Amino acid sequence: MIEVMLLTALALYGVAIAISAYRIMIGPSLPDRVVAIDMIGVMLVSSIAIISVLQGTKAYLEVILILAILAFISTVAFSKYIERGVIIDHKRDD
Repeated sequence: MIEVMLLTALALYGVAIAISAYRIMIGPSLPDRVVAIDMIGVMLVSSIAIISVLQGTKAYLEVILILAILAFISTVAFSKYIERGVIIDHKRDD
């Protein structure tokens, strides 16, 4: 019973990732695209966690951690780019 629910959740995550990919391609503005990228990152982390539970292994936990960190950093970088136009500020001591 639990396996059926987890497989259904994986299928729904796949649909949600496809909808988010559509939002990235067709999104009306850059912030919409950044939110869609962040959504895909969160859904991938959740999907890998479900796969880990289905297989009964802890091998994917490091992958989940690295993917979550990269998704967070990329969202922050994109948001900073939208706000300021640059990602890394070069300030000089004048």
